[in-house]
Amino acid sequence: MAVSKYTYLKLKMLGPNGVITIESMYEQAYDCDIKCIEYTEALIKAETLIVNLDRLGSEAPDSKRRARTFEPTEAIKLILVDPTGSNDQALRISATLDSK
Repeated sequence: MAVSKYTYLKLKMLGPNGVITIESMYEQAYDCDIKCIEYTEALIKAETLIVNLDRLGSEAPDSKRRARTFEPTEAIKLILVDPTGSNDQALRISATLDSK
């Protein structure tokens, strides 16, 4: 059974010996409003960051792959660099490329 008066920054309620009045100062109310706004802005930024991290996490490469290794995603075939030579150096190209 409390009645708040925001204009006067007062809260009035019935007590055992009459009306209880709780007062506040304008500066204190202003500081509280500023802190609430800052907190709300921080929550919005945190939620945006969480959404971005979730999106980036789904796009992250497989953790089993090591750096500096190349693992093709499709079928490959080996083409010898020098078919008449003795070394076995070969190129890897996609098996789905046409002959041109």
